[in-house]
Amino acid sequence: MIRQRANFDWMLKELADGVPGTRQVVVLSADGLRIARYGGEPDAADRIAAACAGLQSLASAVATEIPDSDGRMRMVIIEVTGGFFYLMAAGAGAYLAVLADEIVDAGLVSNRMRDLVVRIGAHLTSPPRHDGRAV
Repeated sequence: MIRQRANFDWMLKELADGVPGTRQVVVLSADGLRIARYGGEPDAADRIAAACAGLQSLASAVATEIPDSDGRMRMVIIEVTGGFFYLMAAGAGAYLAVLADEIVDAGLVSNRMRDLVVRIGAHLTSPPRHDGRAV
């Protein structure tokens, strides 16, 4: 885990509070390290971030098989018993993930995620790391 950026707290809280049924919001780097979180336990956010690294890689690999695709993942939505998981590209090397209950308005959460990324996308970046250090 890398040190959480405190200035993200209010932005993530605004997203969670604005969408009933949102359980946890996580900002993560492309290599699966948590940058920030709102809601839920820190360990759960770390597990979500780690899983997202594989998920975004898988989505990008599938995207290359789609004609006229640029191969970049924009959003992944997973519906499971009891809720939804959303993963959205959120800047160079950064992603925004949301866990939500099954009562969540799916369109509202994706729109709010998109709005947040547009508003602060330039700040949601994570430089690549080499040997555990930003390069």
